[in-house]
Amino acid sequence: MKPPAARAPGAMPRILHLHSTFAAGGKELRCTRLINAFGPKVAHSIVSAEPEQMDAAAGIARGIKVDYPRDFPPLKGRPTPGRLQKLARAMQGYDLVLTYNWGAMDAAMAHTLFGEAMRLPPLIHHEDGFNQDELTRLKPTRNWYRKIALGRSAGLVVPSERLEEIALTAWDQPLGRVKRIANGIDLAAYRHRPKPDAMRGIIKHQGERWVGTLAGLRPVKNLPRLVRAFAALPEDWQLVIIGEGPERERIIGEAARLNIGHRVHLPGHAVDPAKVIGLFDIFALSSDSEQQPVALIEAMAAGCAVAATAVGDVAEMVAEENRPFVVPAGDERALAAALGALTADEGLRERLGQANRAAAEVEFSEQRMIDTYRRLYASAMGRPGLP
Repeated sequence: MKPPAARAPGAMPRILHLHSTFAAGGKELRCTRLINAFGPKVAHSIVSAEPEQMDAAAGIARGIKVDYPRDFPPLKGRPTPGRLQKLARAMQGYDLVLTYNWGAMDAAMAHTLFGEAMRLPPLIHHEDGFNQDELTRLKPTRNWYRKIALGRSAGLVVPSERLEEIALTAWDQPLGRVKRIANGIDLAAYRHRPKPDAMRGIIKHQGERWVGTLAGLRPVKNLPRLVRAFAALPEDWQLVIIGEGPERERIIGEAARLNIGHRVHLPGHAVDPAKVIGLFDIFALSSDSEQQPVALIEAMAAGCAVAATAVGDVAEMVAEENRPFVVPAGDERALAAALGALTADEGLRERLGQANRAAAEVEFSEQRMIDTYRRLYASAMGRPGLP
């Protein structure tokens, strides 16, 4: 592909985003919020290793200068010198390169190998978690690859304490390179209860109660586990799973097998979670791996009680009163018991929801997150600031 032409000093900064996927998941929606916050005085190019997964693009505001290069070299493939050199060449002409997760690690490697010779812009890598194949044990070869690939990066951003520890030890990154930035959201947007018909394709009827989650329908989220944990709850409870992904049919099949298909709903992707997540009476998380899930922060801000698996920083994120309902990872019976206890006690749900909202107000401010990213990116580009 032809790189962007060189620009005069003081020209609008151009940022290249290289994603493992740009589906509407936590890291992708955080990216769109940052893009919107930087406004029309910053230009962006977005590439996905999975070109068909671009749902998060719908969240970018009008007036933002953004393009999606179709001729960018594939982010996936064998890391041969020739392919890595093509990736490096495609990064020329930008002011900053941002890479996200393992799916974009070849781009980081290309930058390390060829960055100096090709005078590439600075690169900052973002790591938000692991794929299904690294849930129980990090792969030594990938640890080695990450260590080398990130060797010339201007920064490695992680959201959780666990990932910070891994970056410093397993990936042998220097303390000054690793930046832990907590995820944040527009807390005020979640303070009002949504309308019963706010979610396309489903209405919350009077007398119904919802266990809900918001997630990419991927194996790592283990949503069939949530279906099974939900199955024994009273008939007036519904399970609402908001999101899209390859596990959709498997989830539907598990609900049918348990004869609860009429109580399990998959209405698809929600463009604005603030307009729907407050309909949940309980937020549930059944993942095999998370770090600092944005959907959990959204649920806390909306005043939801939480039943979840203890993955990543989840147990530390929820209010102290809610921690007994964060169960050992993989313990399906314990998750079902936590859901059962919460469904049986409306007063308990209300108290936990209020405590979670208060915790979110203290810990997960969007403005604090945006300001931190703005300073980091501007510093890497040698600018006094971003808009």
